[in-house]
Amino acid sequence: MPPRSEPIETAAAEEEETRGAEPKVEEMEPLIPGLPDEVAEQCLLHLPFPYQSLARSVSSSWNRALSSSSFIRSKAKAAAALSLPYLFAFAFDRSTLRLQWQALDCRTSRWFVLPPMPLPAGGDGPLCPPAFACAAIPGRGELYVLGGMRADTQSPLQTLLAYRAGTNSWSAAAPMPTPRCFFAAGAIGGRIFAAGGDDGGISAVECYDPAADRWAPAAGMRRGMARYDAAVVGRRMYVTEGWTWPFDSSPRGGVYDADRDAWEEMRVGMREGWTGASAVVGGRLYVVSECGDGRVKAYDEGTDRWRAVAGGAVPAEVKRPYAVTGGGAAEDGRIYVVGSGLDVGVGTVVASAAAGGRGAAERVEWQVVKGPPAFADLAPCNALVLYA
Repeated sequence: MPPRSEPIETAAAEEEETRGAEPKVEEMEPLIPGLPDEVAEQCLLHLPFPYQSLARSVSSSWNRALSSSSFIRSKAKAAAALSLPYLFAFAFDRSTLRLQWQALDCRTSRWFVLPPMPLPAGGDGPLCPPAFACAAIPGRGELYVLGGMRADTQSPLQTLLAYRAGTNSWSAAAPMPTPRCFFAAGAIGGRIFAAGGDDGGISAVECYDPAADRWAPAAGMRRGMARYDAAVVGRRMYVTEGWTWPFDSSPRGGVYDADRDAWEEMRVGMREGWTGASAVVGGRLYVVSECGDGRVKAYDEGTDRWRAVAGGAVPAEVKRPYAVTGGGAAEDGRIYVVGSGLDVGVGTVVASAAAGGRGAAERVEWQVVKGPPAFADLAPCNALVLYA
């Protein structure tokens, strides 16, 4: 019989001592002194993004509470009522091409730098920042970075990276079946659609389901298009190639109807007047013109015309290049224009009396949020609004 690692008498004595000992109860410090923990947890639910990550360092009890599965479930249930809009900007350093994401709290004018985005598969060389496409599911606090291109080989990528504001973290998701660059992407009904790309040679369209982490084919475009700009309004995605030199033919544009899983031609007035970066506010499509001083115009679906929005152009201190997005929800009602150095023009769309008393018109009222000096060398290439 092999020898034991300790004498039998010693083991038996220790076992007897253990049976007679009083069990030790770990002292749990309260989350907030003077409040029951269930009330304190309700207070923690109101912590806005991204202060939750900072709050974990307050104490071990806060870290346990904020990291628990029950708290995360409660936060998800309360998201619609407690979440606030944040402006997320995707930018790159002009000298190094280093990619960087940051979020702006427009209530406090404070920027927060996000954790570094993981390097895309196949992206171990220099990357072309504008070649990526981005899409968001705002109500779930999720954004997605798709595709891209290596700058040295001009090879398109199959990237799909997901960021979740609830955990302030990135993860790699199922790569796109088709490598793409300079293409359109948008979210409809909680799914992400990728369309077109390259120099217009891709007509395939693919749809990503985040819940299943799976791609599936969608109806293909009538003809492939490279992205000039794209927008989702309701359950339709609009993609335009924009005007191209020598400007002797009408721009091409297509509209994807998710309910019918079908494409149709974009109306002539819409595609010919789409001359800038778009923002969707309250279900309406606006464009910040790339020409002149950056005036805003709105699309009227009834007449297939664009009309000027009063109130002036993007403030002069917000310098090009622009990344433009909209608050999306009617209660936000703002157009965000991110410029060089991440100076931000925040335009609030308000109704005003039309000339001659003919109903109501719209005007945009601007204010500027200056970027911090540390962002002076950054140029934006995409902007999105998330509720977090």
